[in-house]
Formats: sequence, C-alpha cells, structure tokens
Amino acid sequence: MQCSAAAGAALWVNPLHAKGINEKLNLAFIGLGGRANELLGQFSQLANTRVAALCDVDEERLAAMAKRFPGANTYGDLRKLLDDPQVDAVVIATCNHWHVLAAIWACQAGKDVYVEKPLGHNHWEGQQLVNAARSWDRIVQMGTQQRSDPLQADLKNFLHSKNELGAIQYVQVCRFGKREPIGKRSTPLATPKSINYNLWLGPATDLPIYREKLHYDWHWDRNTGNGEMGNWGVHVLDDAVNVVLRDRCPFPKRIAAAGGRMVWNDAGNTPNVGFAIYDTGSIPVLFGLSNLADGPKSKELSFAGVGSGYVIHCDGGYYAGGRGGGAAYDQQGKRIRKFKGDSGKAHQGNFVEAVLSHDRGKLNTEVEIGHQSTAWCNLADVAMQLGHAYNHEQAVVARANFEPWSSLIDRIEKHLATNGIDPANSNFQLGPLLEFDGGQQKFVGEHAAKANPLLRREYRKGFEVPEVA
Repeated sequence: MQCSAAAGAALWVNPLHAKGINEKLNLAFIGLGGRANELLGQFSQLANTRVAALCDVDEERLAAMAKRFPGANTYGDLRKLLDDPQVDAVVIATCNHWHVLAAIWACQAGKDVYVEKPLGHNHWEGQQLVNAARSWDRIVQMGTQQRSDPLQADLKNFLHSKNELGAIQYVQVCRFGKREPIGKRSTPLATPKSINYNLWLGPATDLPIYREKLHYDWHWDRNTGNGEMGNWGVHVLDDAVNVVLRDRCPFPKRIAAAGGRMVWNDAGNTPNVGFAIYDTGSIPVLFGLSNLADGPKSKELSFAGVGSGYVIHCDGGYYAGGRGGGAAYDQQGKRIRKFKGDSGKAHQGNFVEAVLSHDRGKLNTEVEIGHQSTAWCNLADVAMQLGHAYNHEQAVVARANFEPWSSLIDRIEKHLATNGIDPANSNFQLGPLLEFDGGQQKFVGEHAAKANPLLRREYRKGFEVPEVA
C-alpha cells in the first residue's frame, strides 16, 4: 500500500497548534515499560513540557503510571490517543516492531515524534518513516542520546580537526555485556489478562511464545525485537558512525558477519555472540558482540578495557571509551588525555527545542540519521540470517590480509571455546559477503536475491506499515 501526504491528511486532521513562548509542549507517552519510565522522568523535568497523555496496552502498567501523573489522559489504544487535539508530540517506547507504524500514524496525525532506538524493526520500514517525516513535515528524533553528549563533538575535534593521534586506521566497536537465558517453556505462554494482546502484537506475526515472560524479553525474538544488535549495538555503532566517520558514510558498502545463539538453548532466536566487518570505502569498522561470560567469575569480554563502546586505532595511538567518557593513549599505552561526557542528558531537551521552533535542523539524531545508524545493525543481521556452517578460513577471506579482522575472529573463536563451543560444529553461522547500494536502499550483487527479501517483513492485517511516497 502506498500512502501520500494528501491521503494521510484525509485520515487525520490534527495539526500542531502554534505555541506561545510561555506555553508548554503537551507530550504523550506510548509504551510504559522500563525505558519509558526513564524518559518520563527526563522529559517531565523540562520546564517547557507537560505530560498530557499516557498509553499502554497493559492496563496494570497504565494504571500504575497514571498514579504518578494524575493529570494525564490515559489510553489503551494509541489510535485514540492520536485523536486527542491537546497532544502536540509523542514519545514512543514500545517494542521495536511497533516503532515505525506508531511513528507514521503520529506523523499523519500532525504530531511530532521522539522514538526509541532502533528506528525500524527492519530496513525498509525505517525508510518509510523518513519519507513520512518529510511528507507531513514533522520533527522526528531517534533516542540515541549520546549524540547530545558534548563529548562527541570534543572527540571529533581532537581526532579530526586537530589530528592529535594521526590518521585513523580502523575502529573496533564492542558490545560485551553478560545476560541470562530467557527460558524455554514446553507450552505457549499465556497472555496476562491485563494485556490487550491484539494491540501488543500489532504488526508482528501471531506466533506462540515459549519464553517465560512477555515483557522485555521480546528483544530476543526476531518477530518483535532485534536482539543485542538492535538493543545496545545501535548505540555503539552510532557512536562510531558519528565520531569516526562523521556521518560521511551513511551506509556500509559491504558487510560480512557471523553469529548465533549459543550455549543457552532457550526460546530466543537472535544472536548472543557474533562479529561483523563493514567496508566503508575509507575507515574499516569492526564489531564484536557477546552476552556470554568469558570464563569463571562472570568475567566479560573487552577490548583495550572497553566492554560496551569503541576503540579507535590511529597512527599515533588510540582512543578507548564508551557512554559518558574515555581516554586517548599514545602508541606505548600512556594516557595523554581523558574525556568526560554526560551520556547525552540534553537529548530530550534538544527534541523539545526543535519541536517548539519547528526546525529539524536542530535535532541531534534526526530521523534520517537514525535510519542510517539503525541500518548498520539491520544489514549485519541480514548477513547473519543468511548464514551457513561456520568456516574460519572463509571468515578471514571477507577482509584478507587485515590483521585486526583476523584478530577479532580469533578472539571470538577463543571466547566460544571458553564456553565449550567449537564454532565449526555448532549453530554458529557465517553469512556471505553482502554488497549494499545506499542510493537504491537495497543489496546488489551475487547474494542480493536472497538478501533483499529480508529487508522487510509481512505485516498482520490492519497493522500494515504503509509505503510512503
């Protein structure tokens, strides 16, 4: 289905009314889980905002949050919320599979949008949200809050403008953080009576759920989530795309990846261990992921002391850091400068300022940037989904004669061995080398016919993400 701005206007007629300088922005929050709880705290502290409405398909969550914000209207169906003329903008913190459809509906309704990462559950729908923001002239920001941390501008100045460490050779991005299995039931999970399951499911396929709990662990089911790649991966990869590449390479040109869900034998189906390499045409980007311990006493993997963050290797030394801080070192490992940030605490205020001035140029993670950063996760996941039996030599060939790549492969293989796994005799899968054309927003080349169908999904009737012209 195609959807034009004119067609959308026929469905929703509810433009954002002009705000006076002393008026508050009326915000509605869609999805009231753990992340929404944090966002409500951050937005409600701003002097120029008001929590006007709350929405969740879980009656118990909705009732609990209504006690905290007694002046807010409450809704169990976001479509009814979007009819509320008092709502100026929405904050979307639903499950990933709802992000784009909820945001497009909000754009059609004349609401501006703050949407949590990842932008899209798949690559195609992310582009539809970019088109929707343009078609309905809406302000749309994605919640990769580190983009509002002054540290990133300071670090770009240090690395690029001042060239303090010399030419950048490559960046190693890391997401190493221990998690626990989500269980595996013998019978499908019964939905709590407090939840409108039809609305919870929304665009996703109606499949039985065999994990132990419905909330949060949807992250580890591809039907509703994007695994660790789309959870923490989008944060740390976005940092690299911003700080190292300065957004000059919106999409990787080629991607190779391997991964699998190892050890746990639970109901999840997203990788908990993996690695990838991105060919940018300039600075190579490497990515390593694991949710497993790396030996006794729950020790986690790290590179140069970084568990979740990135290590930028340069001719004259390296930078190692993550959310909120890091340090630059010379070639001998001596620290030459420390960097401290605030983890992006101004991100919500940045959105509000852009909305009140109706200037998307002020946004630190405007929807198109959000789509591009999310793509680095979704495209690598496509490569993993196309995987075949793991082979060490084939993995190395993806970027032959590049020692950092072979070292990353060796490190993940050793990590798997520590957990009793031989990758060549397990469900650890090696994907093909994929070529992506950013202009066409699709894969090209040898494996395109198999890869391109994985850029989008089938949607449940009544919850289809529209193709926006």
